[in-house]
Amino acid sequence: MDSDEVTFSGGEARGEELFASLFDDAALFPPGNAPMAAAVPAHRRHRASWYAGFVGPFICADTRLAELPADLAISVVVTGGPAAIEGLVEGLAEGLAEGLGTLPNAVALEVSGVADPADAAAAVTALRAWMSGNRASGNRASGPDRGAAGFVEVPRGEASLPVLDVLAGTAFLAKFRTGGLQAQAFPSEAELAGAIVACADRGLPFKCTAGLHHAVRHTAPDTGFEHHGFLNVLLATSAALDGVAADEVAGVLAERDAAAVADRIRALGDDEVAAARRMFRSFGTCSIDEPLDDLAALGLITVPA
Repeated sequence: MDSDEVTFSGGEARGEELFASLFDDAALFPPGNAPMAAAVPAHRRHRASWYAGFVGPFICADTRLAELPADLAISVVVTGGPAAIEGLVEGLAEGLAEGLGTLPNAVALEVSGVADPADAAAAVTALRAWMSGNRASGNRASGPDRGAAGFVEVPRGEASLPVLDVLAGTAFLAKFRTGGLQAQAFPSEAELAGAIVACADRGLPFKCTAGLHHAVRHTAPDTGFEHHGFLNVLLATSAALDGVAADEVAGVLAERDAAAVADRIRALGDDEVAAARRMFRSFGTCSIDEPLDDLAALGLITVPA
């Protein structure tokens, strides 16, 4: 099998369309917490593997950029909120001026610490300045087939919809937290369905972070936490784009029958796949192997011999 082609169940070469750049490498983050000395070589192996087309950028917090080699395509998590973006961009620009090469490889900024629409507006302003700086410097930063991107983590609760309203119509994307180290970090099916439908209504693409290591909704045997499945999210996104009501979208997220989920994935048409992936861009996962293993077990990809 060619290294750039992955066979989809049924013999169709659709794996790349369905799963292209879907798995952002969050090896540094909980619960994996890989040391940098292990995470970077592992990412290089992923990028040189038969499944390289499935792997997005290496995600790194802004507080750890000095530990990184200069030639990685990275997505930087801005931990200090919108106010920290200017200083980060200045630091990246200084690195570029000194020949460190960091700025061209910062393919995305992911802004955390946004609490309300005012914070979101500040994030949009700062991200616009970053993008303008990229263009002015001739930076051609881009993720695999996606282009340079700015994400704003959307708060849960009453502020979520107003923040989405701020992002709608801009060049920037939403980021939803779908898990964590405590049970309450996992949104319910209804909450996540509402977020997905809201993005579909606004034409606002999104990514997810945390809790989506496996393909199908399940209860984690070690913690008892209820985890969303990334294939459920993909199907829920497709349903929302078709105008399905939020309660029915929640039902898609709640589906635990892995065979049924896989069959629904296989049934998606090419246009549906393209539309769903334009909306659901990627998710951060501290393990690349786990989602791949799930896809292979479901017969959705064939691992080369």
